[in-house]
Amino acid sequence: MDSKSNGRLPLADIKVLDLTHARAGPTAVRQLADWGADAIKIEIPAEPDAQEGLGGVRHDPDFLNLHRNKRSLTLDLKSPEGHEIFMRLAAEADVIVENFRAEVKHRLGVDYDSVRAVNPGIVYGSISGFGQDGPYAERAGVDQIAQGLGGLMSITGLPGQGPVRVGIPIADLTAGMFLAQGILLALFERQTSGQGQWVHTSLLEAQIAMLDFQAARWLIDQDVPGQAGNDHPTGIPMGAFATADGAVNIAAAGGRLWHRFLEVAGAQELAEHPDYATGKLRSQNREKLNAEVAAILARRTSAEWIADLNAAGVPCGPINSIDQTFADPQVRHLGIAQPMHHPSLGTIDVVGQAVHLERTPQPEAMRRPTPELGADTEEILAELGFDGDAVAELRERRVV
Repeated sequence: MDSKSNGRLPLADIKVLDLTHARAGPTAVRQLADWGADAIKIEIPAEPDAQEGLGGVRHDPDFLNLHRNKRSLTLDLKSPEGHEIFMRLAAEADVIVENFRAEVKHRLGVDYDSVRAVNPGIVYGSISGFGQDGPYAERAGVDQIAQGLGGLMSITGLPGQGPVRVGIPIADLTAGMFLAQGILLALFERQTSGQGQWVHTSLLEAQIAMLDFQAARWLIDQDVPGQAGNDHPTGIPMGAFATADGAVNIAAAGGRLWHRFLEVAGAQELAEHPDYATGKLRSQNREKLNAEVAAILARRTSAEWIADLNAAGVPCGPINSIDQTFADPQVRHLGIAQPMHHPSLGTIDVVGQAVHLERTPQPEAMRRPTPELGADTEEILAELGFDGDAVAELRERRVV
């Protein structure tokens, strides 16, 4: 039977133990869970009368979006029985993902060497703030610190504005994505070697990797990039410009696009202007040229420019608020707002995957809603052979 009709996802045979918290680690696990992995989120048993665990407010949008398609097992890793249960799970797992400090994972006995002793095939994924070793290895790492240390805040914002953080936790998110990619590489390699391995990344490494051409400017030409605001750092004119009723982004850099823009704008005389004759000259005269382009764009509405420039092959688009983005017809067509059927909240939308597999696509709705704390404890322990009385005893002693 074709896998598109039976709904089997690519990672359906993979079992993942999720020891992560915050955002970067859960992002990595979410990638695996969304593509079919059986992801077991291991959480601290709740204190009596506690409203929430350490993972955040459970019904907040952020938590609901991060932890869909997972099962939840409460487990006290500090107790001998809890550690024994974890190692039994680890012996059968394919992947473990954690973002503990080194001292913590070794103290709990859930580090790579401890797990590898019971399961040589384990792929053990780790995320840290700054790396598993080195002078900053023991520092606490969070997204904004990595943005600053990694250089991103120095190139974000308007010229002369001073450092500005990016509006999303980009170091967290990209570290999670890179770790998921590394885990998949290790699983692929395991098919040949039969061996697992330790896979790790950090917020700092992920952040620097995302600098991409800005980093290359320094590494190759020793050119230190600065803030360019809404302008493209090297392509001119490219950026955000006010219109008669709002603002648009245009990308008219490069000779062909520049001339197409001038045709639509009815400003062909600028093509002959000696200050704008080449890309290098347009870059040197950026401020003056941007003022000319701004005066042109202010004459018509955003919708008119978007329609006419795109028809001429010049990239142009709106500058949407988040609600406008999800109302956009192309975004609605892509279906990236994906429904999740939650037992107490009803049907809500979360952010779906950005990758499409034609033969093994994402289901029309999330396979599993974000679980309540410990919602799957009995089910998971039953899979290990625990009966109801044994689980009740573990609960009584707060092992689970």
